[in-house]
Amino acid sequence: MGIDSKSAVLIADDQADVREALRLLLKAEGIASVGVADPAAAVEAVRKREFACALIDCNYSRDTTSGEEGLDLLERLRQLAPELPVVVMTAWGNVPLTVEAMRRGAADFVEKPWDNARLVSVLRAQVALAEGARRQRRLEAENALLRGEAGEDFIAESPAMRRVLALVERVAASDANVLVLGENGTGKGVVAQLLHQRSPRAAHSLVKVNMGGIAESVFESEMFGHVRGAYTDAKSERIGRFELADGGTLFLDEVGNVPAAQQPKLLRVLEDGEFERLGSSRTQKTDVRLVSATNADLAAEVAAGRFRKDLLYRLNTLEVRLPPLRDRVEDILPLARSFLARNAHRYGRDGLRLAPSAERALTAWRWPGNVRELQHLMERAALLAEHDEVGAAALAFGEAAAQPATALDGMTLEQAEAHLVQRALERFDGNLQRAADALGITRQSLYRRLDKHDLRDAAVDAD
Repeated sequence: MGIDSKSAVLIADDQADVREALRLLLKAEGIASVGVADPAAAVEAVRKREFACALIDCNYSRDTTSGEEGLDLLERLRQLAPELPVVVMTAWGNVPLTVEAMRRGAADFVEKPWDNARLVSVLRAQVALAEGARRQRRLEAENALLRGEAGEDFIAESPAMRRVLALVERVAASDANVLVLGENGTGKGVVAQLLHQRSPRAAHSLVKVNMGGIAESVFESEMFGHVRGAYTDAKSERIGRFELADGGTLFLDEVGNVPAAQQPKLLRVLEDGEFERLGSSRTQKTDVRLVSATNADLAAEVAAGRFRKDLLYRLNTLEVRLPPLRDRVEDILPLARSFLARNAHRYGRDGLRLAPSAERALTAWRWPGNVRELQHLMERAALLAEHDEVGAAALAFGEAAAQPATALDGMTLEQAEAHLVQRALERFDGNLQRAADALGITRQSLYRRLDKHDLRDAAVDAD
C-alpha cells in the first residue's frame, strides 16, 4: 500500500548517493519522496508544502559526528509543522544520540546502515499514525460546528420552485461556484444542502458558515485555521473551515457580510485554492466546491464600493434565485403539513392535522417571513393546539415571524408552553382576553395554563 501522493516523504541527507538509494527504495514501495541536501533546504521545503513524514540525517558538515545539526533541524521542523512525524537516521550503536532525538520529539529512528524492511515499516507506521491524528482532529472540529439539521424536505409543487429544482439538478454535478439569492427565510440553506447531496462530493463534508456571525478580528482563524501560539489565546491548533471542507462543499451564508478588508483573502483561496493558517507561512491547498447565499443586492454593494467586483464574479459563476413564499402558493399547504407533522412528532403530538379553516387562512396570508415564518407558525400550533385538528383560531399570524428562530431550542414541551404564555401576557400587559386571542386558545384554556405554570401573578383579570 502506497502513501497518499498528496504528501510525500521528505528525505534530508547531505550525501547524494544516500538520497538516491532511499528514493529508489521508496519508489519501489509506491512511496513518493523529495530529497534535500541540508537543513536549510529541508526547512524551506516544509514551509512550501505538506509532507507525510520526514526522514532526516543527523550530520551534514564534513567531519562532524555530534548529531547537533540533525537535532537542531528536528526542533525547527517540530516548531514549523508540529503534526509532521520526523524519523531520524543515526549511526549504528549511537544510543545517546538516539535517546536525545526521541526526547526532542522524534517519532522514531532508523540506524545506518539501514535495514530496508525496517525503514519502510517505520515510515508506513508513522504516516498512518499521523493520518489517524489528522482525521481525529478534523472529526472533532466538524462535530464542534453547528451545521444545521440534515435531510430537510425540498417541496416543489409550484411552477416557480419546479424551475428552481430543475436548475439545481442541472448544475449540481458540476464544480462551478453557485450563488443562491432570495429574501430572508426562503430556504437558501436547503438549496445549498440539495446541491451538495446531488453532487459527486456528497460523500464528503458540507460545512456551513454564517458569515454574518464571524467577527472581523477572528475571520482568518475561523476560515483558514491557526497554529498554536499564533496569538495570545491560541493554546492549540485550529482547523479552519476551508480545510474542513476539503473534498466537499463549503456553504457561505450571508456572504454579503464579508468585511471589505477580508475579501482579498477569500478571493485568493477561490482563485488559487491556497491558504496559510494564521501564524504559519506554510501554504496549504484545498479543494472545495463553494456555494454562497445572500439576501443583499451584491451589484449595488459593488457599485457602492463595499464589495469587490472580482469576488462577486468568483461567487456567481451560476445563480439560483429563490422566489418568496407568497409567489409559490401551491407549496404553502404541503410545506405546512410537513412542518406540522415534524413538530407534532417532536413534541409527542402525533395525529395533528390542519382544519379546512386553517388551510384557507394559510393560503391567504402574505408570509413576510417566508418559509421560516411558516415553520415557526407550525411549531407553535403543535405546541398549543387543544385538539387533533388545528383550526384557524390556533394560528397566531405575525407572532411566528417575530419569534426568534432558536427561542424554543433545548426546551421541553412544558417549558416551551410556559414561555409562550408568558410572552403573550407580557405583550398585552397581562390582559387575559387579548393574550388568549393571540395564542389562539380560549380564555378558560389560558386560565388552566396559568395555574399549571404558576403564572397568575403576571395576569390582569380584565373582562
